[in-house]
Amino acid sequence: MKLHQASHKACCTPTRGLIDRPDCAEQKTPTSSDGRPDLDTAVIPGGNAILGTRFPLIPNDGEESRKAPVLRQFRMTTTTITNAEYAAFVQSTGYVTDAEQYGWSFVFWAQLPDSTSETQAVAGTEWWRKVEGANWRHVAGPGSEADWQPDHPVVHVSWNDAKAFASWVGGRLPTEAEWEHAARGGLGDIPYPWGTREPDDETFQPCNIWQGRFPQDNLALDGHLTTAPAKSFEPNGFGLYNMVGNVWEWAAEPYKIPSLKRAVRQKLASMKGFKLLKGGSFLCHQTYCWRYRIAARSGASPDTSLAHQGFRVVFDK
Repeated sequence: MKLHQASHKACCTPTRGLIDRPDCAEQKTPTSSDGRPDLDTAVIPGGNAILGTRFPLIPNDGEESRKAPVLRQFRMTTTTITNAEYAAFVQSTGYVTDAEQYGWSFVFWAQLPDSTSETQAVAGTEWWRKVEGANWRHVAGPGSEADWQPDHPVVHVSWNDAKAFASWVGGRLPTEAEWEHAARGGLGDIPYPWGTREPDDETFQPCNIWQGRFPQDNLALDGHLTTAPAKSFEPNGFGLYNMVGNVWEWAAEPYKIPSLKRAVRQKLASMKGFKLLKGGSFLCHQTYCWRYRIAARSGASPDTSLAHQGFRVVFDK
């Protein structure tokens, strides 16, 4: 296998960090079933899951092989939840997302329309901007509407927002073991849903990631500057689309790293309460973060929302 351990920079994902939370009443989980969309799902066979990998590229993220549970059969949405599907949820329940409550969200600089003003760069990841009025309806802030891309992944949804939608449709967020088991598509300890071949900027673009020099020049050789439609590229062996690239996906559990290294313990101390993210996004590139792999991991506070984060849902029956 060509993959080798390398030193990569921290994932380019800022977080709210549970600070400056608006003084809003906590929302109850919506219970109305009116308007629930008919979600396309795939049956994921149970069995012995593989969690992590024998070939970790970023060990300090906790990518190494770990003890995995024996999974029961479950169903998973074949794509991440789309703008149209999330709109049905909001229309039926009146749910207000964290980004809408805060009044702002994180947007990648190249997505900003010319009309956007008073943006604030995020220290350490200056390509991210804190944009007033950015949320799932207005992906790049005021003047950018999500309803003209109904089949794209809904973004600017926090872990809280994703969990609320999943409960509304009678499902839940996947565990990391379920997510990795589904992403492998029955192929074992592979780095990518399609196998072992690495994407490159010249001849092989099997998923929506960054091509070119990050963060200045995206060549968009895969056909997409930002998000692609949720049902893009070839599905894996279980019929699932975009399990890596396109948008990061929330998982059910906290972001934890089993490690005795002091540097890792210090890192985790600053991430208390964070939730797990899987799959990478359209902003990932091999020269920067290289987290568009099945075993790759990241985390953010459960109220964090960004222009490259989404989710999918699993069902027990």
